[in-house]
Amino acid sequence: MTQPLIELTDLGFAWPDQAELLDIPSFTLERGESLFLKGPSGSGKTTLLGLLGGVQKAQRGHIRLLDEDLGQLSAGARDRLRADHTGYIFQQFNLLPFLSVRENVELPCRFSRQRAERARQRHGSIDAAAAGLLDHLGLRAEWLERRAGALSIGQQQRVAAARALIGQPELVIADEPTSALDADSREAFLQLLFAECRAAGASLLFVSHDQSLAPLFDRSLALGDLNRAARAPEA
Repeated sequence: MTQPLIELTDLGFAWPDQAELLDIPSFTLERGESLFLKGPSGSGKTTLLGLLGGVQKAQRGHIRLLDEDLGQLSAGARDRLRADHTGYIFQQFNLLPFLSVRENVELPCRFSRQRAERARQRHGSIDAAAAGLLDHLGLRAEWLERRAGALSIGQQQRVAAARALIGQPELVIADEPTSALDADSREAFLQLLFAECRAAGASLLFVSHDQSLAPLFDRSLALGDLNRAARAPEA
């Protein structure tokens, strides 16, 4: 039986001097699965994504990514695991505006030899991998050397997705990446994102307030259904 890509058990997290924000008895994300995760602002969605990426460390419980227990790793080891195996699409995209489109997409390959090697194996070179992903996501070759700061919101979104997908990471995390787009653009972008994740065999964890997107995913969950802290009665 295949091990889940992500497995959480008895996860607990609180920010300093605050009540516990997350209390999750169990959660799994299967390999190749697309999951829609919803929850109101302040419910801990972004904190959970930070824990899954190894940016923060839980106070109790276990997070296993690719059968590695993140709580047992040093901060440097968590950084390396994230660089090698996780692609992240941020709500504000977080592109480097002074770099070109191509340079932004290729950044993960500078930090991860594994992703650089996967990009070369699949596409022949890192440059070809970046160009191929951007083409699939609807950005023409003439945009490759333009500065990222000159792009429209929709174009920046596609560059951010290509950066997350290059080098075939096993996990793609998307934190409200479609909030600035209209309904038609959102659905078109998601179909492209799903196609690239399937081609790479990647799992997709997608966080959004937009419940209308949920039927497009393999599975939909509300963070409140997972998180006992959200259901705890107020004092």
